[in-house]
Amino acid sequence: MALRYVLTDYLEQALAQAIYDKLEDGSFAGRIPACPGVVAFGASLSECEHELRSTLEEWILLGLKLGHPLPVIGGIDLNREPLREPVDAL
Repeated sequence: MALRYVLTDYLEQALAQAIYDKLEDGSFAGRIPACPGVVAFGASLSECEHELRSTLEEWILLGLKLGHPLPVIGGIDLNREPLREPVDAL
């Protein structure tokens, strides 16, 4: 049975929607349309992808901390309240 991690799955689903453009100077810009403000730039496509992942991670963490609604991506809804078990049930 393979382990699944919600945040990892969310990141991968969001990054699969990324759009990259080659700019006039040969560098790259990337964005994720479903995630407003998640934009990154890099000298190479690989660098841009790395920066976009980092920007997305920070955007998600800040959104969760501030209680901002995050888009449902790939059927994953990070806005739901976590289920909590009573301590005596452990």
